[in-house]
Amino acid sequence: MPAKRADARSARTLLKTLKGVEEGTSYGMPSFKLGGKFFARLRDDDTVLVLQLGTIEDRDVLMGLAADAFFFTDHYRDYPAVLIRLEKVDPAMLCSVVTDAWQELSTRRSRKGRR
Repeated sequence: MPAKRADARSARTLLKTLKGVEEGTSYGMPSFKLGGKFFARLRDDDTVLVLQLGTIEDRDVLMGLAADAFFFTDHYRDYPAVLIRLEKVDPAMLCSVVTDAWQELSTRRSRKGRR
């Protein structure tokens, strides 16, 4: 029996459980926002999740861990985001990556609000 992989439904469910994350739109497409700013969205017929990260270095680490699951395109080259092939990522890893990104960005945005 093949190992379970993530899918659009599990990604959406995960994103909706995170405090401060709301469904919205980005570039006219359904997305998820954190504090009113882009956090994640599905693309490529819901087979790929675009996720904002804390740094480009975070993306490089993920790509080193699982190059078949994590990648980026030229559009995201200079932006701290990673694209995730949902069928290639283990659900536990997806949960870890998304919650780590959420934690980093939530903390950063709350610090900005206190200044």
